[in-house]
Amino acid sequence: MEFIESLLYNTWSLLKSVSCWMMFSFLLAGMLHNFLRPEILQRNLGNKKLSSLLKATISGAFLPICSCGVIPLGLSLYYSGAYLGNVLAFMIATPIINPAAVLISLATLGPRITAIYVAAGLFIPIIVGSIGNYLGGNELMHPMAATLQQPAGQSDMPKTAKPSFIQRVVSGLKWGFFFLGKEISQYIVPGALLAAFILTIVPMSFIQRYLSRPDMVSILGIAVLGAIMYVCAVGHIPFIGALIGAGAAPGVAITFLITGTATNLPELISIHRMIGKRTVLIYCTSLVIIAVLLGYLTNLILVDFVPVFDVSINQGKLDLADKLSVSFPNWLESICALIIIAFCVWARWPKFKKILIKQV
Repeated sequence: MEFIESLLYNTWSLLKSVSCWMMFSFLLAGMLHNFLRPEILQRNLGNKKLSSLLKATISGAFLPICSCGVIPLGLSLYYSGAYLGNVLAFMIATPIINPAAVLISLATLGPRITAIYVAAGLFIPIIVGSIGNYLGGNELMHPMAATLQQPAGQSDMPKTAKPSFIQRVVSGLKWGFFFLGKEISQYIVPGALLAAFILTIVPMSFIQRYLSRPDMVSILGIAVLGAIMYVCAVGHIPFIGALIGAGAAPGVAITFLITGTATNLPELISIHRMIGKRTVLIYCTSLVIIAVLLGYLTNLILVDFVPVFDVSINQGKLDLADKLSVSFPNWLESICALIIIAFCVWARWPKFKKILIKQV
């Protein structure tokens, strides 16, 4: 019973931490889907050009959304005609780089690690996106996007009445919540349950003891750990600062900052089910390999690195970061988590119903 209680508590906590951002993303994804003209999106992101990867990376860097919350936005771009690599670049850049994370990193990790962190957050999406565009097969462009492209020379086709602003808003809300929200939630909830199961078996106290022993910490180990864990894009930076203060190498910080924020089990499961297995392999493998290599490179560059933590000097950065950080009240997180669960049950209900009928 104690194990089940811990499992349910960890699952609920994880769902609460991502639910508000996901609801916001469902809303934004629906509006983008209905108001962003497909031909404009396809002209800017529906190709393999380096400029398209840059646009996807820069636009993602300005959105302070977590790695789970970015899934609806990335899929919305993918369904509307963006190429796979550009979608991956957007989904990596969004959780890694945001103003609050950069300020907190400056205050707790110092300018040298922060400079490498920001550079990694800008260049890694382009590298992974290029790999995605090069290795992507049938999933390079979503089949639905092809139907949105109007062939040349079809101007004589009958035109339908243009929907009003209100109609487009309502249609966008329906698509964002009742289609995309339902589809994603049925994978986010099992993913959160699996992540909570791992966290229950290997509790955070054990992970913290492992990470607090610099002689035991390996860059590869922390890369794998960061890839499956869900960590807040802002809240985990002070924890990394404490780890560095305890004697861990700066490369460990860079590796965990990249893999910890850019990927997690719920996100990987959603990508696998909604885009494909090859995309997950491209996304996760390339991200982990690059993070490990960058961690080793950081250790070579910052040989003389000495952590310096002076709260009085850095308090201004921390205060500004706190103002830039977005937090949600507990009651709103609970409501949004219940909605995500309801969407999951709604999506899975036909299968549940068949099982119940067979049992009867």
